[in-house]
Amino acid sequence: MALLIDDVCIACDACREECPNDAIEENDPIYFIDPDRCTECVGHYDDPSCIAVCPVDCIIPDPNNVENIEELKFKFKQLKEEE
Repeated sequence: MALLIDDVCIACDACREECPNDAIEENDPIYFIDPDRCTECVGHYDDPSCIAVCPVDCIIPDPNNVENIEELKFKFKQLKEEE
């Protein structure tokens, strides 16, 4: 499942710097997570790095982009092939 940033976001930029897939983008007024690039850090870390650094806990699972671990691993592999 991709993650999303809810409207509690304070646009502090902490999450964007931590994302290994460059899935987090500036948006107005809050940041946005591209569900096509978000693997919840599968392939990089044990847990999503953006959630760990968010000072206001505004990053949550995206109910519109439900994916299992195998789908996230496949997405990670596809992103690596793009590099």
